[in-house]
Amino acid sequence: VPERPTLGNTDYAFEMAISNIRYGEGVTKEIGMDLQNLGARRVCLMTDKNLSKLPPVNAVLNSLAKYGIKFQMYDNVRVEPTDQSFLDAIQFAKKGEFDAYVAVGGGSVIDTCKAANLYAASPSSEFLDYVNAPIGKGEPVTVPLKPLIAVPTTSGTGSETTGVAIFDFKELKVKTGIASRAIKPTLGIIDPLHTLSMPERIVANSGFDVLCHALESYTALPYNKRSPCPSNPIHRPAYQGSNPISDVWALHALRIVAKYLKRAIRNPEDREARANMHLASAFAGIGFGNAGVHLCHGMSYPISGLVKTYKPKDYNVDHSLVPHGLSVVLTSPAVFAFTAQIHPERHLEAAEILGADIRTARIKDAGLILADTLRKFLFDLNVDDGLAAIGYSKADIPALVKGTLPQVRQRAKQFFLSNKTEKILAKTEVLLFQQVLFLF
Repeated sequence: VPERPTLGNTDYAFEMAISNIRYGEGVTKEIGMDLQNLGARRVCLMTDKNLSKLPPVNAVLNSLAKYGIKFQMYDNVRVEPTDQSFLDAIQFAKKGEFDAYVAVGGGSVIDTCKAANLYAASPSSEFLDYVNAPIGKGEPVTVPLKPLIAVPTTSGTGSETTGVAIFDFKELKVKTGIASRAIKPTLGIIDPLHTLSMPERIVANSGFDVLCHALESYTALPYNKRSPCPSNPIHRPAYQGSNPISDVWALHALRIVAKYLKRAIRNPEDREARANMHLASAFAGIGFGNAGVHLCHGMSYPISGLVKTYKPKDYNVDHSLVPHGLSVVLTSPAVFAFTAQIHPERHLEAAEILGADIRTARIKDAGLILADTLRKFLFDLNVDDGLAAIGYSKADIPALVKGTLPQVRQRAKQFFLSNKTEKILAKTEVLLFQQVLFLF
């Protein structure tokens, strides 16, 4: 267990920041009116090549045309964006001098649009100025941004509710991002009609992200044990630790995942299941967008960043790719077996929600019970059998651990790690990665 610090300068408050949310079948048709109400004269519409030909983008285009909204489309967003793909979108946004943005897609599109909006509003800033430390400077955002309307087409990232934008930093072969309440969308349009065209594996991997968002935010270190206490509220991080409001959203999202994810994957015509998973994504986004995530996400980033030749089913991409939700969930059994030492009651509660019978469970077995429950859940959904199934071997573990260590936002500072404990955690992560070479 990580060593306990002296809690003499811990925070005493938490903040809740979420986007406005609008939910309903067909609600995308209102976007033109929203932009008209905002007085938008020059709109940037961001999406990716695949989505640009599909019904969600067509629905947005029809609404823009109906209400006479002038726009330029950027459809070159990369699935699992990189620093370079962010920079390409930023350049487009700077040249366009837009007064509003619309992002139609999954987390990759919405995150790219957040970054484009931010740097277009702060043209003199260097790219690393706002990127999370220690890779970037992690400076607070003080410039006013333009309105951004996010239209999620997957049920996973919850990016329509959060002030986080994630990308692959190619030089270090790790994921990092930008985290600030200032970059959250102005409005999230949650239209369950957009989920009906999602292929099976995209539904599954998106749903795994919801699952881990809920579990990690609920088991994160409490906000009043996070250190140091900020000297100015502007320095209070977006990821603050578990808190009473985030807990409500995380647990509600977890219950929806337990009830509807398998149905949503197995039957594309199950509108009830897919609509509920679309809401669960937003609910979990509200939870983790303020509480934060920890080891599953921290360890997932090198799994994605160091990908070799793996190409997942149902993803039409021209590059190797480990979908974000898959990279996160593969570590979950080992992670929660480990973290239960801190919050065993919460781990048992999560296991029960996911179907475990805990009537005779011992509190000291909470982690193993949740880990076994997760393995069964994943086995039923045909998940790849661990890291080995997506191209990694024992020889890759040192590189995976090295890629995890820069993830300050996800793990080190949330658990107050000293230099000594940093070395302990590195050794622990070696063991965790070894455990997830094979899941079953």
